[in-house]
Amino acid sequence: MPARTGSTHRILVVDDEEAVRTTLSEMLSAGGYGCTAISGGRDALRALRSGGFDVVITDVRLPDMSGLDLLSIIRDKYPSIPVIVITGFASVESTIGAMRRGAVDYIPKPFTRDAVVASVELALQSGAPRGRTLAGSISEIVYRSAEMGAVIDLVRRVSRTDSTILVTGESGTGKELVARAIHRMSARADQPFVTVNSGALPEGLLESELFGHVRGAFTGAVSVSVGRFRAADGGSLFLDEVGNMSPSMQVKMLRVLQEREITPVGSSEPVRVDVRLIAATNRNLEEAVRREEFREDLYYRMNVIEIHIPPLRARREDIIPLAQHFLERLSANAHVDLWKLAPDAQAALLSYDWPGNVRELENVIERATVLSEGSDVTAAELPPRVGGVQENLTLPAGGLDEGFSLPEVIDSVEKFYIQSALRKSGGNRSRAAGMLGMKRTTLLARMKSLGLGEEQQTGEN
Repeated sequence: MPARTGSTHRILVVDDEEAVRTTLSEMLSAGGYGCTAISGGRDALRALRSGGFDVVITDVRLPDMSGLDLLSIIRDKYPSIPVIVITGFASVESTIGAMRRGAVDYIPKPFTRDAVVASVELALQSGAPRGRTLAGSISEIVYRSAEMGAVIDLVRRVSRTDSTILVTGESGTGKELVARAIHRMSARADQPFVTVNSGALPEGLLESELFGHVRGAFTGAVSVSVGRFRAADGGSLFLDEVGNMSPSMQVKMLRVLQEREITPVGSSEPVRVDVRLIAATNRNLEEAVRREEFREDLYYRMNVIEIHIPPLRARREDIIPLAQHFLERLSANAHVDLWKLAPDAQAALLSYDWPGNVRELENVIERATVLSEGSDVTAAELPPRVGGVQENLTLPAGGLDEGFSLPEVIDSVEKFYIQSALRKSGGNRSRAAGMLGMKRTTLLARMKSLGLGEEQQTGEN
C-alpha cells in the first residue's frame, strides 16, 4: 500500500537576516505552506539532501556563497525544485542574472504576503517534477489525440520564429505549458521565461509589474523595480489573461509591441527591450473587439499567430495518458510504488465532460490518491460528479495486468453515449450529433466504425 503523505507543500527559505526569515515563515504559514528557514547556502544544500522540499526561496546575498551560485547548484542537482530569488538589492543585473540562471520568479523587497504567496503558487505550477516520458509528449505536454498533435505541430513551427503568439482556450487547458514549450524549442531557450497573470493584478500594480518603477514613483516604492519585461530581456514573456486588461493598459501594451520599448512608472526615459511576447486568454477576443471591450489594433498585434487548445472533452484520447502522467508524478513525490487506474476509474474519467479541463483532472487524480487505500485508484475514490458511472455502461472485463484495452474502453463509452443521444433525439441523427458536439457526418462515421446497426439509424437523413 502506498504510504500516505501530507498535502502541505514545504518551502525552504534561505536568508541571512533573521527578521526576513521570520517574516517569510509567518507569511508562508498563513498561506498554508510548511516552511523551514535557514541562514546560509551550505546549510540549504544539506537540507535539500534530506529531501521533501517543493520550492526554495533564497536571497541574492548570503554569508557563505552567492544566492545566484546556490541557484545554479540547485538547478543542476535538483532540477525539479523551482527557485525564487529575493532581490533586496534590486539591480537590473542581479534580477536578470537570476532569471537567466533558471529562477522561476523574483520578489523585490519590501514584499507583501500576497506577492510571496503568488510567487510560490507560480513556482509550484512551473516546477512540478516530471514522470516517465510518455509516447506523444513534448516538454510537459502529454497527449495522444490528433487534435493535440496538430497543436504540437504548430508549436514546433512557430517556435522557430520571433512572432508574437496568442494562445487561446478554456481555463485549465494548458496554455502556459504550450507557451513554455514554444520558449524551450526556440532560439531563446537559454534566456529567461517570465510569466505575468494580468487578470490577477489591479491596473496600477500591473503597470509596475510589467514595466518596473523608479524609487519614489508612488507610495511604498522605496526601491527600484526592473519589471517583468526587463527581467525577460532576450527571452520570452508569457502574459496570461490579456482579455482582462483595462483600456489604458491596452494602450500601453500596444505601444510596447509597436516600439519595442517600455517606460518604467515614474520615469520619462524609455528602455529598449528584446522580448518575444506570448499572450493567452480564455475570452473570445474577436467578440470583445466587436463589443469595443478590447482594442482592435492590439488584438491584431497580439494575434500574429493563434494557437487554440481544444478543451479536454474534445480530445478524450488524452484523458487516460494525462491521468497516468499525474499518477506517476504523485507516486514519485510520495516515494511509493506507482498508483494505477482501475478499469472502473478509467471508464468514469472517460465518461466525464471535464469543465475544468486538464487542471480539474489533475486535482481529481490527486484527491483520488489521497483517498486510495491501496495501489489501485478506483471509481470510489473519485468525486461523485466524476465517479458516478452510468449503470448501463458495459465495461470490458479485466484490468491493465490482465490485458486491459484502452481503445476498448473508449469505444464502449463512445457507443454508450451515441446510443443515449440517439434515444433522446428520437433517432434524429442531426439532433444527436448536436447533442454530442460533433458534425452529423462524423457521427455517421463513428456509428459505422462502432458497428451500430440500422435500428440505431432511424430518423432524419
